[in-house]
Amino acid sequence: MQEDILINWSPQETRVAVVENGVLQELHVERTLERGLVGNVYLGKVARVLPGMQSAFIDIGLERAAFLHVADVWHPPAEGETLSAARNAATQIPIEKQVFEGRSLLVQVIKDPIGTKGARLSTQISIAGRMLVFLPQDEHIGVSQKIPPEQRDDLRRRLQVLVGEQGGGFILRTNGEEASDQELADDIAYLRKAWARIRQAATKLPATSLLHQDLSLLQRVLRDLTTEFTQFIKVDSQEQFAVMKAFGQEFMPAAAQKLVHYKGERPIFDLYAIDEEIAKALGRRVELKSGGYLMVDQTEALTTVDVNTGGFVGARNFDDTIFKTNLEAAQAIARQLRLRNLGGIIIVDFIDMAPEEHREAVLAEVRKQLARDRVKTMCGGFSQLGLVEMTRKRTRESLAHMLCEPCPVCAGKGIVKTARSVAYDIFREILREARQFNPREFRVVASPKVIELFLDEESQHLAGLSEFIGKPVSLQSESAMGQEQYDIVLL
Repeated sequence: MQEDILINWSPQETRVAVVENGVLQELHVERTLERGLVGNVYLGKVARVLPGMQSAFIDIGLERAAFLHVADVWHPPAEGETLSAARNAATQIPIEKQVFEGRSLLVQVIKDPIGTKGARLSTQISIAGRMLVFLPQDEHIGVSQKIPPEQRDDLRRRLQVLVGEQGGGFILRTNGEEASDQELADDIAYLRKAWARIRQAATKLPATSLLHQDLSLLQRVLRDLTTEFTQFIKVDSQEQFAVMKAFGQEFMPAAAQKLVHYKGERPIFDLYAIDEEIAKALGRRVELKSGGYLMVDQTEALTTVDVNTGGFVGARNFDDTIFKTNLEAAQAIARQLRLRNLGGIIIVDFIDMAPEEHREAVLAEVRKQLARDRVKTMCGGFSQLGLVEMTRKRTRESLAHMLCEPCPVCAGKGIVKTARSVAYDIFREILREARQFNPREFRVVASPKVIELFLDEESQHLAGLSEFIGKPVSLQSESAMGQEQYDIVLL
């Protein structure tokens, strides 16, 4: 497998495309204005202590002072004491005895500013890596609760050996469940180096300085996306190429060697028609080369994928036609999950197959393709109804949620009432209003299509309604209105 990573950078947005064998497999997007502060580490300065609220306001160089509650002031647990017990004991010490106005304090943002409220802080620092979270002020070695209990003890022992006598606390994340010792060791080395830089910066920079920021998408490309199969990482910005090169040489030398500055005249995403693939990934229908197609529907609770033969009639018999369509669909589905970044529950309705060996072959193909996904995915077998259920871990917003918003006309339903249905709603509303009010005239303001229906096919019914209520009904077309929108004005 040959993998290329293409990076399109602009001041407002960074886009990263992962291309395998010439085909787009993943798209990552980061927008400058939407990047939060959570995870940032600052050298804060205590601006004000509020004993009555058991909290303090900390100046970290932002427009509004940040908020530190006594429960978020970190105290390392004593020998044999649990983390929760240590936290409870710390809250018994008044905030005014722990922090003082004018004092410099190492703090980390745990909640972004919202409206008029400043950011929320903690003095417990945690640095997230690819597979581990580093707790430099602690000695706790932990494993994510989402990892099966029977695997946790073994993973904890491996981690303790790798951490050795250098100390510090580490928590293994779910995506490190199947990591090799070398991968974990690389992550540990990166996290220790990041903490050393924070400590060094805290001694040199003035209060209110930013000491550490969660990695940008460009840096995460080197840390998380680059693999042994990556041939090159092409960046279309000279400035960002230099930034990535410097970061990579310090933390990921092997990945830094694959960096290339793209100087071509054509936009870098045009090389593999990336923008066209993005447009297709936002649609419901996915065409298969054989003539079949998928219908992908994303809802709040789950995602459904329906497989159809479409115009494919090429095989010698019906069973082979279905089998070949389902095999091709299995490959396309795995790609769509990665490209659209679909998470949660996914239900696939393959075309019904009678031979058991065909069902097993399709399932094997699905699992083979999903194994290439860097996000953890679990796939079950065929249910009694012939459906395949799978789950994919939610790591970030799906492509559709990131790039799109609900339609203002249909409010995300995907359908709108017909003009005739809206017209009959208007008839009922006029009758309801006529019983309560006695205006001189009723005026209907609606979309051009509804007004046209009133003037043509429904003109006789409109005249009959006007005669029944004893009031004239006038019409006004409003092109800015959606088909379901209307107003009834009492004159």
